[in-house]
Amino acid sequence: MKITGVRFVRVKGTFDYDGPMFEERLVRPVDIYPEFRAIGASLPAYAGVHSGPPYQLSQIFLFIDTDAGVSGMWGPVSEPLVHIIAGQLANILVGENPQAVERLWDKMYRNAIHGRKGDTMMAISAVDLALWDLKGKLLGAPVYEILGGPTRDRNQAYASMLGHSLEPELIRKRCEEVVAQGYKATKWFFRHDPTEGMEGIRKNIELVRTVRESVGSDVEIMFDAWNSWTVPYTLQMVELVREYRPWWIEEPVMPDMIPQYAEIRREAHGVAIAGGEHEYTRWGIKALLDAGAVDVLQPDPTWAGGITEMTKIAALASAYGITVVPHHGGFASLHLIASQAPMTCPIQEWLIQHGILSQALLTWKIEPVDGYIALPTAPGLGQELNDDVITSREELDLR
Repeated sequence: MKITGVRFVRVKGTFDYDGPMFEERLVRPVDIYPEFRAIGASLPAYAGVHSGPPYQLSQIFLFIDTDAGVSGMWGPVSEPLVHIIAGQLANILVGENPQAVERLWDKMYRNAIHGRKGDTMMAISAVDLALWDLKGKLLGAPVYEILGGPTRDRNQAYASMLGHSLEPELIRKRCEEVVAQGYKATKWFFRHDPTEGMEGIRKNIELVRTVRESVGSDVEIMFDAWNSWTVPYTLQMVELVREYRPWWIEEPVMPDMIPQYAEIRREAHGVAIAGGEHEYTRWGIKALLDAGAVDVLQPDPTWAGGITEMTKIAALASAYGITVVPHHGGFASLHLIASQAPMTCPIQEWLIQHGILSQALLTWKIEPVDGYIALPTAPGLGQELNDDVITSREELDLR
């Protein structure tokens, strides 16, 4: 059996959803410059041009075809990744055995010597995930079974509230909703950085206090600073919010500041430090582990090297006794977590707004019930385009 081609299909459809959608955004490292801080929330590019329901979606899906008539699929993928896959990776794949995922990953990685991180590794990740979907279809099994699972019959999820308003009344309302939906943990996103002084500190504390008061004492709460703080600011915030018992503070400083991560972790005393979302491959993660930089690792299987690489990352983390809670990852995270020991991968992030949009054109959807995500039973990753909601398909000509 051989891979015969790599292709991309743009699908469009209408998504009639009237819930909250991208009312606010998270703090960003570039917000130290006022002109960037003033930029508000916006819909992601794949949500189309309309800012309200019904949303006009335009998404691209990757297909890897074989001479057996079976194709692997992954998506949505972004325009930049499409061009990397078509221009740099497709010629490595065609003619190869599609089930030899280790060989193919190694060939792509070695070929991408200038792309070990960032968009090129994200492109390799997308290809790897399509290959795993193909492998599952060829073997007639969900990917988590091929990986050695399932280790549980469903994944516990936490409600990740990126895009939700930070107005106190709306925070309280949405927190009450996620608790009523059965979630035992929820994560919110800071909007303010050290350049905003005491006013920003007060608003960050208000967020933590409001979330804790709204969910009660039995629900875990986590907060993401998205690489936008400094060491002194982070340690100050840890002390100021300690009474509200956050499970973790996520990505407090820039990803390359590994010694600073370790310093924060040493001084945080009871508040876990999470990171690794913006790290890539086992080598990047090993640098964090060797430095004692984090309590919780968060590599994303759609960015860090796909499932092939994430299984190595999980094994490495387990040897260090560090928990892996992948950054979002959708279907990829669902299968990876279900294949790993619960002590290694205890819980799955569910980015509610991004998740809803990214799977709107699929048949089977990740839909947490009572705070848990059911495992798909279909072969492969479980992604299938839904013709009932798709209004058009176009195969992209990248010649």
